[in-house]
Amino acid sequence: MTTTTLDKAADVVVADERPRKRRRGLAPGKRLPAARLTGPLLVLVLWAVASAAEALDAAAIPAPWTVVKTGAQLWTDGTLITDILTSLQRAASGFAIGLAAGIVLALASGLTRTGEALIDGTVNLNRAIPTLGLIPLFILWLGIGETFKIAIIAIVVYIPIYLNTHAALSGIDNRFVELAEVQGLSKLRFIREIVIPGALPGFFVGLRLGVTGSWLGLVVLEQINATSGLGYMMFQAQNYGQSDVILVGLVVYGIFGLASDSTVRLIERRVLSWRRTLSS
Repeated sequence: MTTTTLDKAADVVVADERPRKRRRGLAPGKRLPAARLTGPLLVLVLWAVASAAEALDAAAIPAPWTVVKTGAQLWTDGTLITDILTSLQRAASGFAIGLAAGIVLALASGLTRTGEALIDGTVNLNRAIPTLGLIPLFILWLGIGETFKIAIIAIVVYIPIYLNTHAALSGIDNRFVELAEVQGLSKLRFIREIVIPGALPGFFVGLRLGVTGSWLGLVVLEQINATSGLGYMMFQAQNYGQSDVILVGLVVYGIFGLASDSTVRLIERRVLSWRRTLSS
């Protein structure tokens, strides 16, 4: 009887050691190439079909081919390329300042209690104030030229970068800190091997929001005492009722926004290739 009982127990152990069949269908599946372009292309097709069927008022929403023709004319006479370069320069300058400020402030606040006491509350107060509402005050401080535009863009950029990076730093498991102390890691090695890898996912979320915010702020700022830029071009087109020119500006903004966001996502996947997530 004892032998029979042992045999049954052995059979149970062997059965438990058999590889269990993996359930499928819960994950989203493999990433499709250029999948993010499907939505914009669908919108473009619906726009073209509605325009061809004369379901849209051509004066309010011109057909896609009309917008393309207008864009080609603006590009040929040099107006569009000049405005694009001006907008890119403003966005890049403000983004660079905001990126640096967001990273430095997040590290100072996330790694020291003194920095957190001095910085975190101030940044959250700034976040609670509508950034575009600061425009009149910044005009009084910095004048009506380019400086205040770049400063506003920098504020729009640094807030999401700071918030997400600081949240990622605060969310690092304390067990990793204890392990680093046991291993005798120096402060520099601790930051390089634990803090930075742990904060990168949150940083990239903030970076994507910052990139988008730079374009959103730019379209408003370029309508204030500007003589060039995509926002200025659209503002002038509004005065003359040129809806096709306005749509050209919106399309260019959309292309730059989608391209910059896709670039950040690509960098994120390369840098964080060690992570296994649903989007991998």
